[in-house]
Amino acid sequence: MELIQTIEQWAWIGWLVLILAFLVIEMLTLDFTFLMLSIGGLAGLGSDLLGAPLWLQVIIAAAVAAVLVLVLRPPLLRRLRRGEDPTLSNVDALLGLRGTVVSTVGVHSGQVKLSNGDVWTARTEAGELEPGMSVRVSRIDGATAVVSSLEQPGTTPHPDQEHRI
Repeated sequence: MELIQTIEQWAWIGWLVLILAFLVIEMLTLDFTFLMLSIGGLAGLGSDLLGAPLWLQVIIAAAVAAVLVLVLRPPLLRRLRRGEDPTLSNVDALLGLRGTVVSTVGVHSGQVKLSNGDVWTARTEAGELEPGMSVRVSRIDGATAVVSSLEQPGTTPHPDQEHRI
């Protein structure tokens, strides 16, 4: 019984530590989840200072945090992301990009020059693509672009390829 009284007497320190830990995590994630949890911890601290028993403090903190996460967080996230730049970047910007085969692209290796000017190591899922053929990036696998041909079988070859027959 004495242990429970000691815990309840010093619970405010636990609430402060929890609030600070949640705020530090929030600064690292910027997702508003831990901010809501820290506000819930603040409600738990407030109920402790008003003399509520520990079990009630925990219930109040959990209830406040849950309400904030479910009610306040979604509109805050919408408002935060409203001004985001819709332009795709990094790997997302490469998907669907067209290019030209620079060196024969097979299942294991090859090179393509993309329409943005970058030359990428490339491979194809099946078959071989000859230099000069038009391709599209279907996915990125590590530092390799997986490409597929844009040219249909039976179409006329690229002008550079006519001389290789």
